[in-house]
Amino acid sequence: MHGGDLVADVLKAQGTPFLFTLVGGHISPILVAAKQRGIRVIDTRHEATAVFAADAVARLTGRPGVAAVTAGPGVTNAVTALKNAQMAQSPVVLIGGAAPTALQGRGALQDIDQMAVIRPVVKWARQVKRVRELIPTLEAAFRYAQEGAPGPVFVECPVDLLYDEATVRKWYGADRGGKSLADKMLKHYLRFHVNRLFSGAAQVKPGARIEVAPPAPDPAAVDWVIERLLNAQRPLLLLGSQAMLDVAHAGDLAQALETIGAPVYLSGMARGLLGRNHALQLRHKRREALREADFVLLAGVPCDFRLDYGNHIRRSAVFVSINRSRADLTKNRKPTIRLLADPSLTLRTLATMLPAQRPAGWQAWLASLRARDDARNAEIAQQALTPTGKVNPLHLCMEIDRQTTPNSILIGDGGDFVATASYVIQPPGPLRWLDPGAFGTLGVGAGFALGAKLVHPDADVWVIYGDGSFGYSAAEFDTFVRHAAPVIAVVGNDASWSQIAREQVEMLGDPVATELVHSDYERVVEGFGAAGVHLDDPELAAEALEQARSQAAAGRPVVVNAILGKTDFRKGSISM
Repeated sequence: MHGGDLVADVLKAQGTPFLFTLVGGHISPILVAAKQRGIRVIDTRHEATAVFAADAVARLTGRPGVAAVTAGPGVTNAVTALKNAQMAQSPVVLIGGAAPTALQGRGALQDIDQMAVIRPVVKWARQVKRVRELIPTLEAAFRYAQEGAPGPVFVECPVDLLYDEATVRKWYGADRGGKSLADKMLKHYLRFHVNRLFSGAAQVKPGARIEVAPPAPDPAAVDWVIERLLNAQRPLLLLGSQAMLDVAHAGDLAQALETIGAPVYLSGMARGLLGRNHALQLRHKRREALREADFVLLAGVPCDFRLDYGNHIRRSAVFVSINRSRADLTKNRKPTIRLLADPSLTLRTLATMLPAQRPAGWQAWLASLRARDDARNAEIAQQALTPTGKVNPLHLCMEIDRQTTPNSILIGDGGDFVATASYVIQPPGPLRWLDPGAFGTLGVGAGFALGAKLVHPDADVWVIYGDGSFGYSAAEFDTFVRHAAPVIAVVGNDASWSQIAREQVEMLGDPVATELVHSDYERVVEGFGAAGVHLDDPELAAEALEQARSQAAAGRPVVVNAILGKTDFRKGSISM
């Protein structure tokens, strides 16, 4: 028995199905012990991918996803993915290796002050200093990751806590020579140090699986929301990713929205909650709708740049904010009614308390929003027919939308092309869409796809890439092949960082650093054993996507390298 066994025992007790990693000597005992306990160890080609994959598992299961990375650069490589999880409020447990306890700060291999680097980008972080602390610290990590507004946590496990006692004693020179007083004193200190490291370790055992109930709303506040809602003539609900944290009740939340009966906009992980083409769901002209509404309820959505810092909501409207985060509850705009609670539980509670009748004006309000939405859809369909020289991105996205099934999971990783796709592609149901969230991180695609395919092995997992973002993921097609994860990737290849170029060229007159080339990405992944499809003829878009689906169904990851023509569809869309 060694410390790696204790870590793996906690992961097993917490029901962890996957441990994502990039191997390193500081964490090898954890990986071996996890495998011995039936936890599937998935090794990636970059630590960020491992954390992104754990993030996806957390989003799709409602349980913390877990990754382990080695010391030093292993930990620092994970920082961006941790910050993305922090801003997306994903419960992720990251275990980091570290230099031996007695050698930290003395120039040991890959030894840095990891806590100083990590603390700003996680919800909670702890260093383990004795073997007997491994189990309670990891259990605390699982609890903190899930409480309140969830988020990533970090546990630093020095390498001398993870190997068996005999090996560690040998490392610290139990047979060290030298007869001088200094040598004898050093040997005595190291013996004392090892004794302290391992004392009491056998007495600590893992506890039961940690379950954290979502925070419930104040009943009086719910009553007040109902009163104001029923007095409204133009109500609007806007749900974000936080509303999907209670994964087990996603279907119940969808039913609650139908019961409430007010028009709904869905964003982030909430996209797809009501399925395709639901009568209550709107997809376009959100800014105009928010400015016209006399009652606006934000469920798990902060007033950040996506809502122009709250300026999209008219000042005379009743503004209700429901959020697990105290900071996000009132960010940039003071609500009329605030509920520090789980958005899903609150909306489900509200739905059970509403009377049967709805105000007469609701139907006319919904009809006006629906007419505007239908008009915008018609405009997009017409623009998709415009010749662009190569493949029109709107046409390609509409074809992807036609070929998705109720069993599809969609992942967005990119700028201009992915933003275009968000106007067109409709997730088929709850928890069928993943994107980075408010941090806007490029490079999430491979990790999200890996996690999604492992959680739902029978789903067809689509990754919508820009050609810029695909550069972060190309090597992970080796990971997909080795771990039998046949995902479908569609790369919108316009040889440009287009989201930036659109504004930079117009405002500053220079495309510097925004230009790429039409690289043969399909040939790159073929070198890893994946399949590649080249698409540069818009007439062949349907055929190319069908070919990709066939390859994935046969168990082979596939990339469709779609050479895009230029459009002005998203001109002037930069956000700050």
